[in-house]
Amino acid sequence: MNQKIESLRIIAKKAAAPLPDNLDESLIAESISYLGSDEAAASIADDAYWPKWNSPWWHMMLLHELGLTGRIPERAVESIVKALQEKFLRFFPFREEEVPEGMDPLNSVACHCQLGTIYGLLFHYGLDIDSRLPWIRPWFLKYQLPDGGLNCDEEAYIRSEPKSSVVSTLPSLEAILMSLKEDSAEEAQYLEKGASYLISKRLFRSSCTGEPIIEGWTKLSFPRFYEYDILRGLSFLLSWSKAVRRPLPLDAIAECIELIDGDAPDGVIKVQRHAWGEHRTRRLDRATGEWIKEDASTFPLLPAASRIGAESRALTAEWSQAKNDLLFLLDNDLVRESIDCVQ
Repeated sequence: MNQKIESLRIIAKKAAAPLPDNLDESLIAESISYLGSDEAAASIADDAYWPKWNSPWWHMMLLHELGLTGRIPERAVESIVKALQEKFLRFFPFREEEVPEGMDPLNSVACHCQLGTIYGLLFHYGLDIDSRLPWIRPWFLKYQLPDGGLNCDEEAYIRSEPKSSVVSTLPSLEAILMSLKEDSAEEAQYLEKGASYLISKRLFRSSCTGEPIIEGWTKLSFPRFYEYDILRGLSFLLSWSKAVRRPLPLDAIAECIELIDGDAPDGVIKVQRHAWGEHRTRRLDRATGEWIKEDASTFPLLPAASRIGAESRALTAEWSQAKNDLLFLLDNDLVRESIDCVQ
């Protein structure tokens, strides 16, 4: 009997941790109120995404990651949908000259991780995305690279040996998995190639050198927005394997499971890293009609929900679900010591 597999079973069987509830409801209510306001509608009319980290996009995404998607005002959701329908190109240009004349290449071109995250929000909100925004779902499949991932750097697509980005890849994989069409062989293949890409990285290591791609990925972050950490990648792989009954190689997941359990032996996950921070951002100056650069701002709920060292209800629930999925895989012989590839 493989000792490593049995050690994972011990972790998977740990009792679910109590979910902390330490957020001030008034801060949640403040963001919800803002999203229903004329101010938020005007901001989305300026741009659906910018500025960081204090436009309606970020308020909505934080509420979604807190599990409060249903409390987002319909007005804000419909405004975002309208912007996606009317202001974004339906393709991902590889060269600036491909952007139609009169369209801003920074404002009118969506990136893969941006579309993946908003797809997840709209799906959980209950929107019929494939009817309202039929161009988004095929986008993910269209821009998958030969290695199984995607890249928000357009230059990757014109290199002789294109390479994907883990950050760019995962949100779109999550989007397809959560809404997987069981009769779509194309989507199944898309997910399998994406899973193989993450497996080749052991979730955070270079497939060439074995070194961590980004050291910070072993530190769990909240909210993530489009950012990556090992729990996010692990959750996808376990969920995918369970959904499609594909085996996972032990060495692709064991290290990350042990790292997370080592940091949270009681099962309560604490925020270890910010996915947001002191960045420059773009903002429309309505007086001049010009886009300007300035320091990014925030809103009260964001630092409150992401305080380093604070217990996270959302991350704790995600880790509990990951352990449940892991136990299912172990019980069904879907974690194997050695497999040559995803079969």
